Amino acid sequence: MAANHGIAAKIGGWSARHRKAAVFGWLLFVVIASMGGALGTVQSDDVDNGVGESGRAARILADAGIKAPAQEVVLLSSPDLSADSAQFKSAVADVESAVKSSDQVAAVRSPYETGAISKDGHAVLVGYTMKEGRQEAAKTIGEVLDSVTAAAAGHKDVKAELYGEATAQKSLTDTTNEDLAGAEYAAVPLALGILLVAFGALVASVLPVVLALTATAGAYGLLAFSSHLIPSDINANVVLMLVGLAVGVDYSLFYLRREREERAAGRSADDALRIAAATSGRAVVVSGITVVLAMSGMFLTGIATFKAMGAASIAAVVVAVAGSVTVLPALLSMLGDRVEKGRVPLLGRRRSANEDSRFWRVLSDKVLRFPLAAAAIATVALLGLAAPVLHMETAMPSVTQDLDPDTPFVQAASHIDKEFTGNATTAKIVVATADADSGEVTRAIDEFKTKAIASGKLFDPIEVTRHRQGVVEIEVPMAGRGADGPSVAALNVLRDSVVPQTFGAVKGTETAVTGVTAQSVDFNSQLKRSVVPVLAFVLVLAFLLMLTTFRSLAIAATAMVLNLLSVGAAYGVLTLVFQDGVGLSLTGGHSSGPIASWLPLFLFVILFGLSMDYHVFVVSRIREAYDRGADTRSAIAHGLRSTAGVITAAALIMVGVFAVFATLSVQSIKQMGVGLAVAVLLDATIIRAVLLPAVMALLGNANWYLPRWLSWLPDLSHSESGDEAPAPASGKQSAPVAAQPVAIRSPKEMTQ
Repeated sequence: MAANHGIAAKIGGWSARHRKAAVFGWLLFVVIASMGGALGTVQSDDVDNGVGESGRAARILADAGIKAPAQEVVLLSSPDLSADSAQFKSAVADVESAVKSSDQVAAVRSPYETGAISKDGHAVLVGYTMKEGRQEAAKTIGEVLDSVTAAAAGHKDVKAELYGEATAQKSLTDTTNEDLAGAEYAAVPLALGILLVAFGALVASVLPVVLALTATAGAYGLLAFSSHLIPSDINANVVLMLVGLAVGVDYSLFYLRREREERAAGRSADDALRIAAATSGRAVVVSGITVVLAMSGMFLTGIATFKAMGAASIAAVVVAVAGSVTVLPALLSMLGDRVEKGRVPLLGRRRSANEDSRFWRVLSDKVLRFPLAAAAIATVALLGLAAPVLHMETAMPSVTQDLDPDTPFVQAASHIDKEFTGNATTAKIVVATADADSGEVTRAIDEFKTKAIASGKLFDPIEVTRHRQGVVEIEVPMAGRGADGPSVAALNVLRDSVVPQTFGAVKGTETAVTGVTAQSVDFNSQLKRSVVPVLAFVLVLAFLLMLTTFRSLAIAATAMVLNLLSVGAAYGVLTLVFQDGVGLSLTGGHSSGPIASWLPLFLFVILFGLSMDYHVFVVSRIREAYDRGADTRSAIAHGLRSTAGVITAAALIMVGVFAVFATLSVQSIKQMGVGLAVAVLLDATIIRAVLLPAVMALLGNANWYLPRWLSWLPDLSHSESGDEAPAPASGKQSAPVAAQPVAIRSPKEMTQ
């Protein structure tokens, strides 16, 4: 492993020389990192998640030391019994007793005292308040729900349905965790099957999967550690598993495939591993850096869930890159050609690693023969797919909109909204004042109640809670189901007229409106303000990284444009399916509507990073051939054909993993899975196989142009081709290399 150049090659060389240290060091890291989970993961709270006016409300309560306990209700209904019947009252009494028996409940409200009885008299709401807030209460409310269900079971004629803040959090968490477990069981065999087809050998197929799983486990531990600085949430867990499995397998695949290719070309085991480290290892490092830089842009949003997802993605990618360039070379050095053990007879004789696919050869010939036509057709196709994005609508989905309509929690919300208009969604007005019991504040509260009911968008019962700290909380039911039009209209009435006309006249008061609807509106507003800084950050850093990696203005600019086309097309397909409903049933989606507001920016950031995997890998092989003396078109053809197999396998794995997430129950996660799967599929086919080679063929030698005034940029462009491999340190001579049919540039061309 002599003459290593570049950090990836140096690390790979060290790992190959110190195999046991690398392998056991990796295992020790995974174990120690996984122990981070024992410390507990810090979940973001309302203060962390708060932005805008709703965030100000959370801070007012937090500064005053006032907890916002979770509010829950039990809907009891009967088509035959009325609420004033003895049997119905017996059911209500039993449910109230079951709730009161829990030491997690602070207070219970009887419908016969609050008047929470439906107009037809066949349904009531038993309200209760948990001692803890939504996040903490969700962990303990299970015993309350079980007690209520058991109590209601004794009354066959009365139906009990459960709803509330902690119930919603528990429903979402339980559904997501079940989905994640199922996704892992589906994604791992899928990836293994694709790798078996790609390598035709069990050992070679298992290595990337094992490495991806251990890397993901280690990343989860790092996320637990980092959550003490950057609070995490359930979205972060989803993103970590999704990204960790996808890039973990892909990075190992790139490395392993290059090592096998060099061995098939006749190189010694030492030389093959060194070349793989210096080429594919370098491509993995550059791709990983690109993803990390892109995901760092999420911290600029100032939104807790984006910070959590950014931290999760960065942890997954960093650990996957580290494993690919450290423990993988050590394992390959240990195994040698035994990595081909466990050949699968049913797959037939595996083609040699450097054998061209006839399909890719024909395709590359056509594209390079007619580059202008190929570029035009591919661009029109991508713009056509992107067209629906022009009418994309976004909204922050509530739990009831995100979960399947058949979920008991969503059914409960629907029935409550039907029987008690406005009780499925409430707004909270937080008033900070010097004296919560003053006559001026009391008059403002009375005026608030009158104007709220008169608006026709806000309803009874309006609950007022005065705190000794000078803070007043007002809970008011509102129209709609959280993030829909009626709810937003009701919120606007609150913020623009009812609150200013009542509490605005009281001197020395500070008011803030919060609640599910307010949080959604404020989240979207903050997100819109973040778009330009995040896009600029990602584009500039990605451009600079490509510029220093390939020392070419054209390649850097081309990468930006192609990635934007890919993301735009993914947006268009997402809009067409989930908003317009075209093919929605094929995804198992339960309803068409706006795209989750956090998704477009998240997709842009993560896709800009992930798409660089294929771009760096393909262009690196093209540059290798060019640096060896091939003319540009021959170098393009060589790069495409030599990477076609591995990119096809890598893309199938990513698309497969993402598609598994597209089958999950939560609608926003389903949207994320479809968006990522479509983008990667387009990126690996239309972009890398057609548009990239066509554009590079049209640019010719301009692909490699770097102005002299940019010569000061750091040079990360080193690549090491197989043709330059020196004799290994062991003294063994390399076998002859299979010749590649590429056209050679003249000395004059090579100096241009």
